[in-house]
Amino acid sequence: MLELRAIEAVVLDTDGVITDSAQVHAAAWKTAFDACLRDHPPEDGRQRVPFDLQRDYLRYVDGKSRLDGATSFLMNRGVPVPTGIPGDPPGTGTVVAVAALKEQLYSERLRGPGIDAYPGSVRLLHALHNEGIPLAAASASHHAREVLTRAGVLGLFAELVDGEEAARLRLPGKPDPALFVEAARRLNVPVARTAVVEDALAGVQAGRRGGFGLVIGVDRAAGPDTAADLLRHGADLVVRDLAELLSPGTED
Repeated sequence: MLELRAIEAVVLDTDGVITDSAQVHAAAWKTAFDACLRDHPPEDGRQRVPFDLQRDYLRYVDGKSRLDGATSFLMNRGVPVPTGIPGDPPGTGTVVAVAALKEQLYSERLRGPGIDAYPGSVRLLHALHNEGIPLAAASASHHAREVLTRAGVLGLFAELVDGEEAARLRLPGKPDPALFVEAARRLNVPVARTAVVEDALAGVQAGRRGGFGLVIGVDRAAGPDTAADLLRHGADLVVRDLAELLSPGTED
């Protein structure tokens, strides 16, 4: 763990970093967004470009709150739907309704087969835990606790700051660093001696803005420009799997 030798604590995002739930989020977003795009065609009658599972997910919604992600994508596509009000039922008539539809679809998927943790992430978590390095999970998702529990890794974390806590504390979403700063505060370690591990552009940007000692980008997409994008947005280094951070011969 050479890259982490000067670090006293680690804060990790969940979806796409610890568990493979990012692809489930992306699929739910695609269903919700594509329905909205069909229901609100341009005035010239042409079809809107559908949501792209990789490019649009990474650019507009990954790492953000549901409402922020829905707003970002629909504004980019120029879809003329109002923001709506809290409590709008799932649908396509408002931004809030689209976000609620995505939440409904994702919740239905969680009731099916379990979402797994990446083996390399599990190896690193156990290695850090065995070294006595305090760990926190920080996620905009309201399902983070459930996902980490079902993946069997919740017990490795000293703290969890999820979407429920962010809403309770009224923490702004990424790229604001407030979520990560709160996690480091709960670990009682200064941000300058804490690492952030993120797969989202907004997440690495938040880590850099927050003054964290090390910002690690996780490039699960492995596209032609995805690693470079993570570096441009604030990552100090980029890996495709967290096992790459383990020193040779490190025991689980």
